[in-house]
Amino acid sequence: MGLGGFGGGAAAVRFLAEQGAVVRVSDQRSGEELGEAIAELNDLSDIDWQAGGHHWSHFSDADFVVVNPAVPPRHPIVKRLESAGIPLTSEMNLFWSLNPGRVVAVTGSNGKSTTTALIHSIIEASGQRCWLGGNIGRSLLPHIDEISLEDWVVLELSSFQLHMLDRIKAKPDIAVVTNFAPNHLDWHETLAEYRLAKQTILRWQNDDDWCVLNGDDADIAAWPHSAKTTLTYEEPPDAVVPKHEAVQAWLDDSGTAHILRRNQQADILEFPIADWCTLRGRHNLTNALQSMSAAQLAGATEDAIRDGLGQFEALPHRLQLVGEFNGRRFYNDSISTTPESTIAALESFDEPVVILAGGYDKEVDLSRLASHIAKQAKAASLLGQTANTLQTGITKNNTELPMATCTDFGRAFAWAIDQSSPGDVILLSPGCASYDWFQSFVDRGEQFCRLVEELQR
Repeated sequence: MGLGGFGGGAAAVRFLAEQGAVVRVSDQRSGEELGEAIAELNDLSDIDWQAGGHHWSHFSDADFVVVNPAVPPRHPIVKRLESAGIPLTSEMNLFWSLNPGRVVAVTGSNGKSTTTALIHSIIEASGQRCWLGGNIGRSLLPHIDEISLEDWVVLELSSFQLHMLDRIKAKPDIAVVTNFAPNHLDWHETLAEYRLAKQTILRWQNDDDWCVLNGDDADIAAWPHSAKTTLTYEEPPDAVVPKHEAVQAWLDDSGTAHILRRNQQADILEFPIADWCTLRGRHNLTNALQSMSAAQLAGATEDAIRDGLGQFEALPHRLQLVGEFNGRRFYNDSISTTPESTIAALESFDEPVVILAGGYDKEVDLSRLASHIAKQAKAASLLGQTANTLQTGITKNNTELPMATCTDFGRAFAWAIDQSSPGDVILLSPGCASYDWFQSFVDRGEQFCRLVEELQR
């Protein structure tokens, strides 16, 4: 139900067909729009393609249905499937049920992709075999027969994926929660439902497992869990002697990580991760702190942490420097679909910033984002459905900030360049989802990169 655009749906189709299943694909897109996906799977001759929308006749005789994570649980077909007793699963549920390896699972409202990839980099640097997949954009279903009991599997998990994983009581060996803030309320409907989905990552763990939690996030600190715990902090915590916690980890002003283990004596280990980490911004040091904390639990040494952080490069669309022109530097942060991530991006620069912000309305409060743009940006090129909301919020805080509400992405980009000067940063960090103007955040970021390339040519 829904092939999707990031490979998980196609991987599930291929996997199930190769196991001998009779597979039907129901998708809202037309046959013409599905042409590329059909071509990629055209060696599977028995696929039944049902394009142009979901209809009950596509599902009524199914033994089970693989639901794309983007399909909300209140979808009429989903509700009818549940009423009919037809089992629902997902690409991630299929993988989880068959995976023999040990799992590090990462979720959070912001920073989870970078944290996931950093953990993978550090564990690989330790010499252990490690697999990277999940919401980061890579299905591991095609590799299920290659993964062994001793391997580590590092998965980024969205709230949509976790909602389905709760059905099978998925239990990671190590769970990481980066932070929690309102998001995807168009899908979950309420903040409580969003939180409940995220908490799945901890719900089924026991005292043989570990979790790494953001100790600065009061919401996360109150989440129930049974695993042994590492709490991480952006600054030294008030109490540096763990009570019920097993480990505390924090950053000092210089970016050195301190890890306090609760042993018979207080052992504090220090790691100069600001010297090792190649990523820009204090928030990425926090990501690195959580990553090294999780990787240590998976057996990574200090040398592996240094090497894993040092060889890591920014992921595409995540505060990624994509070019320079006439003294301007262009950063693609298209992954930013929440106010908090755009605020963190703004705080990563000392240079003047001309920002491209706005997009699809997920019914999230944008007032704090507007306030930060008003205080920290040199100018704001506003995009999509939320442009007017952001403009109103920015004006309340700064009536003199140059702003433009643009009708297409090319004009927004050109206006941002007109407002900039040599030495400035031009930053795509929307703080909103992409679905009003673009197919995905990847499409949005790639269009930004193409505009920069055209400018350079």
